[in-house]
Amino acid sequence: MISLSPSASNGPSPDENYPLPGIAPLVFLKNFIDHPQIMVGDYTFYAGTDGPRSFQKNVLFMEPGLDDRLIIGRFCVIADGVRFVMNGANQAMDRLSAYPFHLFGRGWEASAAERAREPHHGDTLIGHDVSLGVDCLIMPGVTIGDGAVVLPRSVVHHDVPPYAVVMGNPGLVQRMRFDPETIRRLLAVAWWHWPAEQITAALEAIRLGDVAQLESLNNVSNQSNRRR
Repeated sequence: MISLSPSASNGPSPDENYPLPGIAPLVFLKNFIDHPQIMVGDYTFYAGTDGPRSFQKNVLFMEPGLDDRLIIGRFCVIADGVRFVMNGANQAMDRLSAYPFHLFGRGWEASAAERAREPHHGDTLIGHDVSLGVDCLIMPGVTIGDGAVVLPRSVVHHDVPPYAVVMGNPGLVQRMRFDPETIRRLLAVAWWHWPAEQITAALEAIRLGDVAQLESLNNVSNQSNRRR
């Protein structure tokens, strides 16, 4: 039976910049984000060969006036070369020219009103425990569900359900990682929201795929919280 007793060690602090000493490319990403429209959860790591600051350079066409956000959950794995295309790249297809005249002003600013006609797909949302493979491309307004895996060089144009495996261009669901009932149970447990000591206690259950044990641990924690 898994115990909720405190452990001598509960993993790295999510506030560490470089959680693996000697492996500089791997960083806890949230500590390197300084853009108000990008939000990253604890323990999500990025392994960019050009350094941690390269991540924001790969968030493309993010315009402050559009107010779309990139929101990434906890415990995600983001490989080198992953890129996000934001709503600033969208273009209205019914105009005679797709050229952004308004950007340059000096007599061309009158066309800025046309910007409102261009499609806006909302925030780009990456769930918890998501893995994004090398050089994959995420298009504007996409939601990728918890536990999903996007394989290298995939181009994701549409929403991805939780625990799906996506591959190709366009990115298509190749299979689901687990059966529907197991996915339902995992989403209900939502272990990624647990405190570090509870996750540490559950690591063996996570490694072995013991969903029943995760549910049991979750119930013990809930009962403990109710008694406080």
